[in-house]
Amino acid sequence: MKNSWLAVLGCALPLLAAAQKPAVPVIRKNIPLDSIGLSDPFILADAKTHQYYMTGTGGMLWKSPDLKTWEGPYQVARPDPTSWMGPKPMIWAAEIHPFKGKYYYFATFTNRNIKIDTVQGSALERRASHVLVSNQPTGPYVPMGDATYLPANKSTLDGTFWIDKDGKPYLVYCHEWVQNQDGTVEKIELKPDLSGTLGTGQVLFKASAAPWSRENPRTGPARPNKVTDGPYLFRTKTGRLGMLWTSWVYDVYTQGVAYSRSGTLDGPWLQEAAPITPPNYGHGMLFRTFEGKLLMSLHSHKDIKGHYRRIPHLFEVDVSGDKLVLGQPYRP
Repeated sequence: MKNSWLAVLGCALPLLAAAQKPAVPVIRKNIPLDSIGLSDPFILADAKTHQYYMTGTGGMLWKSPDLKTWEGPYQVARPDPTSWMGPKPMIWAAEIHPFKGKYYYFATFTNRNIKIDTVQGSALERRASHVLVSNQPTGPYVPMGDATYLPANKSTLDGTFWIDKDGKPYLVYCHEWVQNQDGTVEKIELKPDLSGTLGTGQVLFKASAAPWSRENPRTGPARPNKVTDGPYLFRTKTGRLGMLWTSWVYDVYTQGVAYSRSGTLDGPWLQEAAPITPPNYGHGMLFRTFEGKLLMSLHSHKDIKGHYRRIPHLFEVDVSGDKLVLGQPYRP
């Protein structure tokens, strides 16, 4: 369990720092991608503005015309301070998705002052995936109809967006392992305008299903890791539905991929035997450049004397066959 707790602590440390940033960040210009410290980088290539917008953990936004140099960070999320999130929520793993003429901000919000559960003697803070909306990619992103997308007593994170073969929109998210002891990836239907959810969540798979995720317990032999992190959906050219997601191999942050046998979110989901990315890379997503090249955005994960350092990276990707094939690092 030690390595799993390292995963949680590693996620928490940069978020604590992000929460303590000044209300008005200092805007920097002409910053190379590898000079930006950012977890869970998500890049939107916006055709309307012909700009790339990058967000992630911390709730800030960077923009670039060419992926070479970036300007930011801009503060774009404006959740309701009177809601369960409180006046200064932590913001994790933000994503921006265009849908029906608007832009939707899928993110995890944490209110450290509200405790929702106690598991093995540890109190769990209120943390949940939620969706904000804006008329433009640069925000501001504000609340919609429903104050709560997922149950208040359920610790969820890393929500992403997917429209399945039934034409319905879905929120795909993780139920955190610190609460259920074997992290899951789940889905729940969204309202047609994404302003809330419908029905209840459905488990797609558990962390322990992946043959590549491993941890060393205090006693006994190595066993499957229990962390689920960063789901992201994609289709190959053959129409196969795949999902990127991240866990750990002992103390190494690692990303794998699963494929749906049915071609829908309902699965069943078949886990690839080996990770898809190099060691200490994870929480990836896919986007196409304005020139049509498919890229993966993800972050490297390095422990430097007890302090985690995360840097965004880009890799070339090929999905022209039946599986995702990771290529070389991309240098814009």
